[in-house]
Amino acid sequence: MNFIQILIESFRSMAANRLRTALTMLGIVIGIASVVLLLAIGDSMQRFIGKELQSLGTNMLYVFPGGDRTTAQRARAGTVPSLSIHDAAALNDLPSLTGAAPALQGSFKLSAGNESSNSQVHGITPAMFNIRNWKLDQGNLFSEADVRASSRMVVIGQKVADQFFYKQDPLGRYIRIENVAFQVIGVLAGEGKQIDGSDIAELVLVPITAASANLIKTPFPQNVHYIAAQGRPEMALDDAVEDIKETLRARHRIRLDDPDDFRVQNIASFAETANKISAGVALLLGLIGAISLLVGGIGIMNIMLVSVTERTREIGIRMAIGARPRAVLLQFLAESVVICVAGGLVGVLIAMGGAAAITATGKFEVFLTFQGVLVACGFATAVGVFFGFYPARRASRLLPVDCLRYE
Repeated sequence: MNFIQILIESFRSMAANRLRTALTMLGIVIGIASVVLLLAIGDSMQRFIGKELQSLGTNMLYVFPGGDRTTAQRARAGTVPSLSIHDAAALNDLPSLTGAAPALQGSFKLSAGNESSNSQVHGITPAMFNIRNWKLDQGNLFSEADVRASSRMVVIGQKVADQFFYKQDPLGRYIRIENVAFQVIGVLAGEGKQIDGSDIAELVLVPITAASANLIKTPFPQNVHYIAAQGRPEMALDDAVEDIKETLRARHRIRLDDPDDFRVQNIASFAETANKISAGVALLLGLIGAISLLVGGIGIMNIMLVSVTERTREIGIRMAIGARPRAVLLQFLAESVVICVAGGLVGVLIAMGGAAAITATGKFEVFLTFQGVLVACGFATAVGVFFGFYPARRASRLLPVDCLRYE
């Protein structure tokens, strides 16, 4: 028998027991659907985390006052030295950094017309837009001249614009922050979580000097809450961290044996940790799906053993008229593989439907990759060969005389 004949015989055998074939295939369908969908969810989760981290900016470093939590609280209270605008200016000159920008932040009441809400307000310099990778959707950004003049102007996120100026052009209008009027000059594009938990679409950004003069009071006029810095792509981020520490220790006159009065946080370490976690979760999801597939494979082995027992006389007749053991082995093996491949294809279709349903919710996008589908189909074939080999080999080793005597 050639390969085509073996396949034809396999389909005839499956058609002769449609219900049993369907139930046998069900285990493979569930297993393949689980493997494909869970792997796709794991892969999409990694992409989602990467996209969210990208929105924070690349090669990002954040410098906070205080070497530990207690010292940081004392720094904010003004009882220990804090970071200043001059520290940011010194860091901005480091060759290992593309830039450094100071920032102030606080929660304030926003109002415009009949609308009001509480929101985080950030006082920043124009350099922060490039460092944090914030893009403009409409209008303009404030300039260094606006910072020097302490101009009361504000750049807002899309959600803030929709809340206070629904179906209106927000540019040129005013938002009152704690009863201080700030003119809207720009609206940011996009949305996504920031390192501090805020959303880009909910940002309220004002010149840092306007924030310190009108909103956020610090122990000293030049103090800032944190400094954001961006390392140069061609240089190691660890080198930039060391440069920052050296510069700030020298500026703060910290003795050699004394601890830092500031903290440097590396976003790249957060990204690496997040990727490890997401990769581990993806692997765990794949293993859960593989267990389902293993159960389906065991079901196929059982059914194939039952099929060999039921068709013992058929095997004896074929061998008696000249069929070789190899042909019998290939026939039963082909039946197992066909069941697994057919179940695998149905499982892939179900996984595609599941991915589309999850994506349709709008909360999370799940994409099935071509490589994932290929791996699933290949895995289904491997399961068919692995779990079908023992029943097929058992059938091929039966003696014609014993088969013909079988009742």
